[in-house]
Amino acid sequence: MTPVGQELEVLVARQAIFDRKRQLYAYELLYRSDAKRNEFDGTDATAATQHVISNTLLSIGLENILCGKKAFLNFDHRLLSNGMHLSLPRQTIVVEILETVNPTPDLIALCESIHNEGYSIALDDFVSQPEFEPLTRIADVIKVDLRSTSKEEQERLLRVYKPQGIMMLAEKVETHEEFEWARKAGYDLFQGYFFARPVIVSGRQIPAVQAICLRLLRETQKKDLDFQRLEVLIRGDVSLAFKLLRYVNSALFARRQKTSSIGPALVMLGEEGIRRWVALATLPMLATGKASELVTLSIVRARFCERLAQLGTHARHSDAFIMGMFSLLDALIDCPLDEALHSIDLDPSIREALLGTAPEQNILAKIFKLTRRYEAGDWDEIEQLAADCGVPASAVGAAYVESTLWADRLLSRGDI
Repeated sequence: MTPVGQELEVLVARQAIFDRKRQLYAYELLYRSDAKRNEFDGTDATAATQHVISNTLLSIGLENILCGKKAFLNFDHRLLSNGMHLSLPRQTIVVEILETVNPTPDLIALCESIHNEGYSIALDDFVSQPEFEPLTRIADVIKVDLRSTSKEEQERLLRVYKPQGIMMLAEKVETHEEFEWARKAGYDLFQGYFFARPVIVSGRQIPAVQAICLRLLRETQKKDLDFQRLEVLIRGDVSLAFKLLRYVNSALFARRQKTSSIGPALVMLGEEGIRRWVALATLPMLATGKASELVTLSIVRARFCERLAQLGTHARHSDAFIMGMFSLLDALIDCPLDEALHSIDLDPSIREALLGTAPEQNILAKIFKLTRRYEAGDWDEIEQLAADCGVPASAVGAAYVESTLWADRLLSRGDI
């Protein structure tokens, strides 16, 4: 049991859900529903989940976490019975019924009542069984696991339930090929890491804008920056010059003196500031034609890695920021990650951490592993991974939430 007055650990991650055009449709919010490491009993585990939803999501503001999108939230029988959904806005929340629930008459009646209250209902990891059929009559979304369901069965499910007006969501879509198959099969929504995988086109040429960005990135990875060379490169692209001056003169720095020249702007930022700005400014340009969530996730990762490094005090936080920022570079420029990282001459310790070839003692690799496991909601591993990074486990969740808010504010203000 947790001592009275001790604050429960907050763990909330978000995973993107896309529509057929690869546009962001919603986030599934993954929260800590099993607090066994803290030796809670079942009742306290439910209380921990309620704490996360009530005090974390509502205090921070769902609008800040979701940026105008819907939220899929997992509910078991106890949470449904406790009426936890009533504290959440019905126009925003999709109540996701876990596959582990026992579809008793009481549960079915409860779900019908929730649906009649105006909440959307999703069935998680759906497997067609007679006892679950009553739930399909009120379901707005059915989620199907591509990893555990045969293609033949998926096609049958699509034939049966799509005509009933139910949106079909493909879970664990890991590759572009899987996404294309699922889209052609008729799925409406898609969840997984497929959007972050590159589509290799033989003999493709890097567009001129991307080439400028890569040259600028390569230049900023040098140990000693050549300010004159950087000024020439930035002047070569009007949008980059505009972004730099807007960034330097923005409220982020609260400077009394404004500047309208590239050279002085670079001096104001300093070497670490330049590396950070270049990473942020070039990312949207590299992502032209790609899902906007690629940019969002890259920036969230950059800030999250940086915060973990600051909390652990064992790694240069600027290196951790760059590592997170470039972790999806392969998907941005459509080439294998090792080639993408080589194209910008990234520091070997960062490159090895991203490629999984780093020695065991590489703290950046440990931070990146913790980041990926947190995004996936693998709560059982987080405590040990946090300890390996020298980070208090209780601080990880707050660092992630702060990172999502930081990224969303940065993108909404247009400072990059």
